[in-house]
Amino acid sequence: MNQPSRQVPLPRYKARLREGQQIICERFRVDNDARRLLQRRCRLVDDILRDLWHELELPASLALIAVGGYGRGELYPASDIDLLLLLPETPDADLQAQIERLVGFFWDIGLEIGHSVRTLDECLAEAAADVTVRTALIEARLLSGDETLFGEFREHFANALDLPAFFRAKRLEQEERYQRFQETPYSLEPNCKESPGGLRDLQMILWITQAAGYGGHWRELERHGLITREEERRLERCEGFLRRLRIHLHLQLGRREDRLLFDYQTALAGELGFSGSATRRPSEELMQAYYRTAKNVTQLNTILLLNLAAVLLPAVEQTPQPINARFQARGDLLDIVHEAVFDETPGAILESFLLMEQHAELQAMTARTLRALWRANELIDEHFRADAHNRANFLQIFQQPRGLVHELRRMNRLGVLGRYLPNFGQIVGQMQHDLFHVYTVDQHIMQVIRNLRRFTMHEFAHEYPVCSRLISDFERPWLLYIAALFHDIAKGRGGDHSELGTVDAQEFCDRHGLGPEDSELIVWIVRRHLLMSHVAQKQDVSDPDTVAAFAAVVGDERHLTALYLFTVADIRGTSPKVWNAWKGQLLEELYSATRKLLANGGEARPAQGIIEERQQDAMRLLRYFALSDTVHERLWKQLDTVYFLRHSSDEIAWHTRSLHYRIDEHKPVVKARLNAQGVGLEVMVYTHDQPDLFARLVGFFARAGYTILDAKIHTTRHGYALDSFIMQDVSGRDSDREMIGYIEHELAALLLVQRPPEAPASGRVSRQVRHFPIEPSVGIKADDRGARYILSISAADRPGLLYGVAMTLAAHGAQLHTAKISTLGERVEDTFLVSGGDLSESSGRIRLETDLVDQLRI
Repeated sequence: MNQPSRQVPLPRYKARLREGQQIICERFRVDNDARRLLQRRCRLVDDILRDLWHELELPASLALIAVGGYGRGELYPASDIDLLLLLPETPDADLQAQIERLVGFFWDIGLEIGHSVRTLDECLAEAAADVTVRTALIEARLLSGDETLFGEFREHFANALDLPAFFRAKRLEQEERYQRFQETPYSLEPNCKESPGGLRDLQMILWITQAAGYGGHWRELERHGLITREEERRLERCEGFLRRLRIHLHLQLGRREDRLLFDYQTALAGELGFSGSATRRPSEELMQAYYRTAKNVTQLNTILLLNLAAVLLPAVEQTPQPINARFQARGDLLDIVHEAVFDETPGAILESFLLMEQHAELQAMTARTLRALWRANELIDEHFRADAHNRANFLQIFQQPRGLVHELRRMNRLGVLGRYLPNFGQIVGQMQHDLFHVYTVDQHIMQVIRNLRRFTMHEFAHEYPVCSRLISDFERPWLLYIAALFHDIAKGRGGDHSELGTVDAQEFCDRHGLGPEDSELIVWIVRRHLLMSHVAQKQDVSDPDTVAAFAAVVGDERHLTALYLFTVADIRGTSPKVWNAWKGQLLEELYSATRKLLANGGEARPAQGIIEERQQDAMRLLRYFALSDTVHERLWKQLDTVYFLRHSSDEIAWHTRSLHYRIDEHKPVVKARLNAQGVGLEVMVYTHDQPDLFARLVGFFARAGYTILDAKIHTTRHGYALDSFIMQDVSGRDSDREMIGYIEHELAALLLVQRPPEAPASGRVSRQVRHFPIEPSVGIKADDRGARYILSISAADRPGLLYGVAMTLAAHGAQLHTAKISTLGERVEDTFLVSGGDLSESSGRIRLETDLVDQLRI
């Protein structure tokens, strides 16, 4: 078979495609009709492909078939073109060359092609082996070529398709996709196509209904009784919004991108007509509209899957088992006994969720129950909220031993939770711009409750054994869940959300008849929920005065345990990047020290007693290494009270083992070891004190790919710096053990030559910081003794920030004693204990503060 010799006018095709797409996009900007744009682009590409096919004179026995989204007749501005070239038999060399030339022309004119070349048997074999191929072929549409071959393909494919197996595979595929996105549509940068509640949820339903012969449009599903007329309208609205959003995203970027990144949200909001208000940015209005849409989509997806399962996976007919006068069990599904249950008995709304918790055999609700609940949430008014039986049921939902998180999420999806607690309804879909939360406010609250519940489950005891042990002995842990529900409920109102939230929490407790003791604990947690995190991450937990002040606020062990459990769950519920074992260690140390103090009647132990205990424990550790009882004496004589208060017995023993025979060593001593808490490395530096030492160390660690989590800076009586660091690898190497030798050798060599500090390499500032910048703040205040100053900084994180702070401190002659580095997502909140230099005078402190703010703004 010879290739045609005449030239194909590619420039003409290329111009035709470009001009046609430009016209389509311009029309969309005028009429804002997403469906028309998708169809117009599809027709444009159809016509061009057919013309090329005929111009190249492909054999009449072949078939050119559109598959996937293109087969469905929907082409987004930057979507690729999925094609199948169907052959009656394996192609010879000439035909293969013709096909390659055709595909090359497709690319040359500007089409992004995803193509496959298969015979009929190959198609069926691939479809049988891969559900993704099977899905793409369901929407196959003939563009040109042999209609008989295409008809044969459709017939064989339909006969080979196992509908129940296909349904199960797509349902599993959706479950896996949900897991990739943490099973929530409420992340701050969702994927409008793949995230739960995105376009893929709608497409998946239509793939199944097409395969089952129910059609590929919502109106056809309504005719078949799978959805109601109202659900059809709701699906049309949701699909239209998501389509417009994705089209504008493609047009804005000029390429395929489905993530609603912070970079794009403001411009998208303008394109979609969101203008903002006095309290909300346009991007916030856009994202709240997106979250409402996603919530609707996930709910409709659930209803349709239930209806389709009933048709495609019919169970053996079972007689409904009565549960009470309002509900029955249909297999493993909770069902209402008739459609008007909630109209007749509005209190059954909350009862339905309570029953789901109380009956372990129930896995979900029937579609008609979900629909009825959706319609019934408007029955939840002030009269409903004032009903004593409803209030009792709401509290019982929190008191059940299983199912709380699932039912709260279901209540949130159905709008029941926001109707029962109107203040909660105000934070549904509300974004947070604090650079460390990655969820909306309502989703963060759900994550905190989830984390608290996991502490109670034996299968998760290995994750946080201390928390699991503590909550097992905690009386009425459900009070913590109520506190979690209210701890951030006042976000976005302006003012201190902790204080505002206590008003809501107190009102809730009063209305629901909680006793004084329980009400006080809930309200206290809401008011103080940030306290323990603040103390652990910004203050010196080894200082007895810090622990004593914290214990005075906490008051007793029950409040301490409640706050500890809540704080761990709260930090873990902000972002996967925020929690680490180092934060866990700090919180645990503060909890243990405070508990010991409270058990001692709240009387602070004398510092000397604490020091003697740590020294004795360090001596015990030293004996394990066959060291004499006097090995410590020369070193410890050079160390003051502050050193022993700030360092644990294990650190003291490690330093002593490393230094007891080289106390007057002229060369720097650097020792590193794996951190026992599982976070990076511990590094000890012992050298003659020298100017700019901290800046030089910071620069070295940054160049080595580490960030400092904690620093204890100490100067011995004979003029040596004895500095300790906890460091975390931020380079992604996962090679802490291999880095020990490098750090010990290279850092010692650097300190020996005493070169000027070397800045770490500059890096890229994160997108979140660029789009939600925070104003840096610096605070300097005297400590309780008035001899030293506590320096606090808060700023958006960036490469080299700590080095800049260290150089600024050095320029002002400030002596650093401790540094506590706290990174909360994209924000840093660092605390330093400093003295000397310009700090001795008020004017000097003002100059230092001004220079630090300037440095943080760079």
